[in-house]
Amino acid sequence: MYFYEEEVVDGLAAKFPTYAANFPVWANHANGMLQISIWTALAELGIGASLQHYNPVIDDMVRERYKLPKTYRLVAQMPFGGIEKEPEAKAKRK
Repeated sequence: MYFYEEEVVDGLAAKFPTYAANFPVWANHANGMLQISIWTALAELGIGASLQHYNPVIDDMVRERYKLPKTYRLVAQMPFGGIEKEPEAKAKRK
């Protein structure tokens, strides 16, 4: 699961008001870079992964189950494991 800490993002926005609107965007950009880096590393090890976005449907359940602060913003989930077979090519739209 991928999160960012809203309290940290809000603190930076308060500290640098000129860039305040950018901090949530930058937090998501950084999270996306982390996701692609981990997905690439897993692929290099022969481990399959899938990026999922069940937000906000599962946010409260995840927060309760793992006893996370309300300031943790769930961004995405990446289940991973063995690869039984390579996925079939998808038809491209014209």
